[in-house]
This record gives sequence, C-alpha cells and structure tokens, in this order.
Amino acid sequence: MNLSGATSRLNIIVGENDQVYQRPLYEAIVFAAKKYKLSGATVCKGLLSYGAGSNAHSVKVFSLSEDAPMHIQLVDYPERLKDFSDIVRKLMDKAGAGGIITMEAVEVLHYQAPA
Repeated sequence: MNLSGATSRLNIIVGENDQVYQRPLYEAIVFAAKKYKLSGATVCKGLLSYGAGSNAHSVKVFSLSEDAPMHIQLVDYPERLKDFSDIVRKLMDKAGAGGIITMEAVEVLHYQAPA
C-alpha cells in the first residue's frame, strides 16, 4: 500500500480489562484492522486516565484494580478509517465497553515496509 500526503489518524481509547470474544478488546480491534487491510496500528498502555464515567484509572504497583487505558492509533485514508470506526463501535458495544473514538487529519511524510 502506498500511503502518503493527506491522511487521518483514528484514536481509540478503551480499558485494558475490556473483553470481546474471549480476548482483550484492544487486541480484537488491532486484528480487525489487519483483516480490514488498514496501513497499521499501534497500541500504547496509558498510565492514568478518566473519562465519561469519571472513574480514575491508574497503573501503580500497589493498585487494587488495574484497568489501564489502552490507546490504539491507526493511520490511513479518512474514508477507510471512517468505515472502520463503525466496526470498532460494534466491537465496543459487544464488549459493553466505554471509551472514545476520535479522528484527526494528519500528513504522512514517510511510510515504508522494512527491506
């Protein structure tokens, strides 16, 4: 795939403990993106968050409950990401998970597979 110029970034934040189809939700989203042939995905584990439910989540050594925020980023063309966001919404609904999905314009300066 040739990816360059004006593209978009889809940002998805879900909880680490959210599950769908007996696997972590963030993992299901990444594998769905691969199946949908998006250009790539990255998952980062957050340290501290709160959201619509106003519950604070943090990653601490002595924390009783660890449900860290998982931030998934995907870059591709806007129309492909918009379509994929519908799939993500359905996965989130199936998991009964809260979270947020945003999209923003970005410019790809370099995109290349390893040699």
